[in-house]
Amino acid sequence: MRGASNSNACYHTHSHDEFSFGVIDVGKANYVNQGQKLHIHKGSTVTINPGDAHSCNPKAKIWSYRMLFVDAEWIGKLQQEMFSSHSQDYIPFSQAYEDNKVTFQLFNSLFESLFSTKNPLVAEEKLIQFLEQCFIKNTTNIAEIPDIQGVKKVKELILDQLETNLTLDEFSQHTGLSRYHLIRSFKQAYGQSPHAFQLDQRIQKGKSLLQQGNSITDTANQLGFADQSHFQRNFKKRIAITPGQYQAFFI
Repeated sequence: MRGASNSNACYHTHSHDEFSFGVIDVGKANYVNQGQKLHIHKGSTVTINPGDAHSCNPKAKIWSYRMLFVDAEWIGKLQQEMFSSHSQDYIPFSQAYEDNKVTFQLFNSLFESLFSTKNPLVAEEKLIQFLEQCFIKNTTNIAEIPDIQGVKKVKELILDQLETNLTLDEFSQHTGLSRYHLIRSFKQAYGQSPHAFQLDQRIQKGKSLLQQGNSITDTANQLGFADQSHFQRNFKKRIAITPGQYQAFFI
């Protein structure tokens, strides 16, 4: 991860071994990628393939930006899951940047989650969602048939270990499904990602614990939330009142 706020940093032409992608939050920049001379601005999302010679420098001396660098082999394996392919080569980004609000929002959500949560499932899902937005439009060769039995096992695992921050790899090992197919199948079956379902179930259990007189702090700890404020924030998003207000109806 890299973030720069009101920076005057400039860069000579260089390349990375990783896939790199990021957004401009403030200002405009001159962006060169593989000989293309481009002009980008606030809201642009740059997408750079491993080995691409590139540079990006502010137009007016000051800019703010955020970048992520992800191992090329990891993305290559994910693409094999996405496209049911056995190719050892990764699929490159098809363009050097995008002015797409959805892509920007997905990046923003992913970047913020890496700072704000200790639950790896959140960041894993958001990273896969962002990469799906970038790569799926390049091909229609996608495995679409949901695995109902597999996602039932995931659902049962979440309910049995509601307080545990499970990972996609653990779900995959339990079911034999790839991470990508698992997420798509789960959404088709239950209308939510595994993490969203986990949060919903934690809030349902939290309501019961609050009715029984458990403190907000103890309830948050029992359900695997990072802290009390994390529990309160997610509770209010779903119930429209705070845990304390909810508990007052019963205690």
